[in-house]
Amino acid sequence: MSDRFLYTTPLDPLAKPLIDELIHEYDSRYGTYFNDEGAAAELNRYPPEAFAPPQGNFVLLIRDGQTIGGGAFKHYDEYTAEFKRIWTRSDLRRQGLARKVLVELEAQAARQGYTRIYLTTGFRQPEAVGLYLTNGYSALFDTAVDPEVYKSLPFEKDITHLVPSGFEPAAAKPRLRAAGASL
Repeated sequence: MSDRFLYTTPLDPLAKPLIDELIHEYDSRYGTYFNDEGAAAELNRYPPEAFAPPQGNFVLLIRDGQTIGGGAFKHYDEYTAEFKRIWTRSDLRRQGLARKVLVELEAQAARQGYTRIYLTTGFRQPEAVGLYLTNGYSALFDTAVDPEVYKSLPFEKDITHLVPSGFEPAAAKPRLRAAGASL
C-alpha cells in the first residue's frame, strides 16, 4: 500500500470520485441550507484556474491508482493561501489521511511563497474543526459558542517556518490575529 501525491487540476478524471463524494457529503450534512442548488453550486463557485500555479494548486492523494483524498488552495491575498476542499474518502477515515493532505498543502503553499493559511469549514463538520485545532490552526471565532451561530468557521495558521531557506517572501512580518478578530 503506497500513497503518493499528484498535483493536477479539479478537471482531472482522478478528481471526479473525490468531488462526487464531497458533493454527496455536503448535501447530506447541509442540504440547501446555504443555497437552493446544494453543494454542487458551492463547489463550482471557483473556476479550476483559481487552483492553478502560480497562485494556487490542487493535489490528490493516490493509493494503488485510486484517489483517496485531496485538497486545494487559491490566492487569498499577497501573503495568504486559502485552503479549500480538504477531503478523504469516507471509508478510509480515521487513518490520518486528512492530516497528510493538510501537511502537504501547507508545504506546497510555502514553496509557492505564502506565509499564512486561511480557511473556513462548515458548522456541521466537527471532524474538520478538530483536524485544524490539533494541527496548529487558530480559530477566528469563539470555540465555546455553538458553531451554528457562525455558519462558517474561519481558521488561520502562520507557515513562515515552512518557507524554503533563502526564499525571502514579501510577508516576513507576523499576520496572525487574536481569535474573534474580524478579517
